[in-house]
Amino acid sequence: MSDTAKRHIFSMLDTDGDGVISHGEYLARVDRAAAATGRDPLDPLVEAAREAHLEVFGQMDADGDGRVTLDEYRGWAGHDAFEQSCRPALGSLFDLADADGDGRLTRQEFTRLRAATGNTADGAVAAFTVLDADGDGLVDRGAYLAAIHDYLTTGTSPMADAYRRVEPAAR
Repeated sequence: MSDTAKRHIFSMLDTDGDGVISHGEYLARVDRAAAATGRDPLDPLVEAAREAHLEVFGQMDADGDGRVTLDEYRGWAGHDAFEQSCRPALGSLFDLADADGDGRLTRQEFTRLRAATGNTADGAVAAFTVLDADGDGLVDRGAYLAAIHDYLTTGTSPMADAYRRVEPAAR
């Protein structure tokens, strides 16, 4: 994974800009996605997303102090971490946004999810456009996760320009 990609993702997760990702900050992603998609906090999909994110946080927090530093994140992030825990966590957020459960997101669902996880509107539109390669107005779960995997592990992706446009959430 490129250091630029690691720094970018870290800054998106460090929503308060204090140089660490706190436990609460990380789990708030699930709460924001649930609220943005109209899911009840006790919805089984929300609970599954929370569990998946707890697993990711536990792996990122190498020293177990409840705070993930950039160095901890750098040491953790990569292909194995993505496959072991990020894919399920990111997939669980996708599932929250997938209102009809068909494994595909409409532009509105996709934009809502991306905004809830700290992405810009421009970045969401650009990412959707790239991922909707066949122009059917839908983004497939597999294509979404593959594009994120490629960005996280290599720093390149069909969505790389969209990721570069993404700014961290308001601080």
